[in-house]
Amino acid sequence: MEQFLAENWWIILLTTLWTAPWKGVALWKAAKKRDTIWFIILLVVNTMAVLEIIYVFWISKRKTGKDNLPSAL
Repeated sequence: MEQFLAENWWIILLTTLWTAPWKGVALWKAAKKRDTIWFIILLVVNTMAVLEIIYVFWISKRKTGKDNLPSAL
């Protein structure tokens, strides 16, 4: 496995370039909505951006009672 990764280092680079922006957006949305549980899950679990994409496009769109709070912006 180590030899494979050493010869194909670009796989790690592509994985990082794919995952980092999705994780950042998902964590930002979770923090903004004060979804503490989702924030912790997204921070700890690495799913190659699958969970982050689900959160960004479906979970964060749900309306909750927290959406009625006044915004600082």
